[in-house]
Amino acid sequence: MHGRRALSADRHPVEPGPVFDGAPVSSAPMALRSETLHISGIRCERCVNRLAAALRGHEGLESANANLMGQVTVEFDDEQTSRDELVTAMAKSGFREI
Repeated sequence: MHGRRALSADRHPVEPGPVFDGAPVSSAPMALRSETLHISGIRCERCVNRLAAALRGHEGLESANANLMGQVTVEFDDEQTSRDELVTAMAKSGFREI
């Protein structure tokens, strides 16, 4: 069972802020990968909260930071998930990669 993961919105329009901060799934070394995506549809704090809800509980996602400029930086275990799977999860909530 995974630990509880905290979500928060970024109130600053430029600097990235935490959307999702996951607890490590095990003590074994993970193959973490970090990518910055450009996502449309992030215009306000409610949008960031919707994005957080779309990513909540996604297996392998360790953290995500977003800003109102549409930049979303995700850190994930590439043995458990992929960039494409994260983009698909966001798309299901109305966000698309640009």
